[in-house]
Amino acid sequence: MAEILKHAVPKAEVAASLDQVRETVAGVIADIRERGDDAVRAYSEKFDKWSPDSFRLSAEDVEKIVASVPQQVIDDITFVQEQVRNFARRQLASMGEFEVETLPGVRLGQKHIPVQAAGAYIPGGRYPLTASAHMTIVTAKVAGVPRVVACTPPIRGEIPAATVAAMHLAGADEIWLLGGVQAVAAMAVGTDTMEPVNLIAGPGNAYVAEAKRQLFGEIGIDLFAGPTEILVLADEQADPFVCAVDLLSQAEHGPDSPAVLITTSREVAERTIAEVERILPSMPTRDYAEPAWRDHGQVHVVDSIDELYELADTFAFEHVEVLTAEPRLALERMTQYGALFLGEGTCVSFGDKVIGTNHVLPTRGAARYTGGLWVGKYLKTVTYQEVTDTGSQALLGRLCGRASRIELFEGHARSGDVRAAKAAGDELPWNKA
Repeated sequence: MAEILKHAVPKAEVAASLDQVRETVAGVIADIRERGDDAVRAYSEKFDKWSPDSFRLSAEDVEKIVASVPQQVIDDITFVQEQVRNFARRQLASMGEFEVETLPGVRLGQKHIPVQAAGAYIPGGRYPLTASAHMTIVTAKVAGVPRVVACTPPIRGEIPAATVAAMHLAGADEIWLLGGVQAVAAMAVGTDTMEPVNLIAGPGNAYVAEAKRQLFGEIGIDLFAGPTEILVLADEQADPFVCAVDLLSQAEHGPDSPAVLITTSREVAERTIAEVERILPSMPTRDYAEPAWRDHGQVHVVDSIDELYELADTFAFEHVEVLTAEPRLALERMTQYGALFLGEGTCVSFGDKVIGTNHVLPTRGAARYTGGLWVGKYLKTVTYQEVTDTGSQALLGRLCGRASRIELFEGHARSGDVRAAKAAGDELPWNKA
């Protein structure tokens, strides 16, 4: 049986806060639908204290901003984007197109068509999250999306130069200094100055995630990517210091970011808690990490590795870091997670920032039914059919007639009847003419 050494706040409290988020987001979206650019500007002024003549950066603006970024930063961005690009290209290569002849003259095919316009949301606010530009824009461009609109908010009233450089180097076709619900809504419904997109991708806070949820159906979205989650799985050989550092590495994302430890060792659990309490006071990001750990941190002690993996799957967390003697066992034992990070040498922060896999991952249990952002999210897998053999036209026409009439779809049946009549001279008793 699992023993819980640290509890999170009750789920009812979390649900209550989400109700308020839903109401606020719905009001903003409705206002932007009605007032367009005027509403976008009002919310940008209200939430970001940002109201330039144009939210969209010109080519000259972008050139000037990129030139202000240190060369080492540009080199690092370029290196990381190449890692993301290489992985996305491998994903694309794994997606086959095909055409097969299933009956004489019956050809069925599959092809992949990129969406024609994608929105990339790159979070900002407190932190310039340049890595999200790599994940959303580079991946879309590898998929072949012809128009990528990228939005990021200003940071304390300033242009986030490194983020703009990352957006530009990733291949964004439009760069807008616009954040929050107003950015997501503008990309989705369009305004006088921004043409709408077909799909929006990228992480964000609870308000951004809720905006994507409410707009889904009108536009496509990558997935529900809300507050960051980390689940650390540890056995008795794990280093409590590493466990603590890695839990806090994700807790600093925001005050609502869950950080959970499951371990087979009570000693590791207790020492990890102690290390967290030792490290937290001196963290520069304590104002986010401390409430995240206090309100959403959990520590569970289980009796065995089997129980560890069984409990881990119930969380269906975004990031799962495996600090055990046999970390690759998780590949066999787990089915519900956004991404695995195997062994002490592989931290979640590698995935967030530099390693090349996509860091836009499912949260809040969405890993039960989806993986993270990948090149396929920007592609529509479509089919086509062609029947040129008269024998097959007659066969399928007669079969279609019989199958459709079982379901009382007479119109469908007649379409089949006509093909059989054209191909083989079958009579059409329902055609009085």
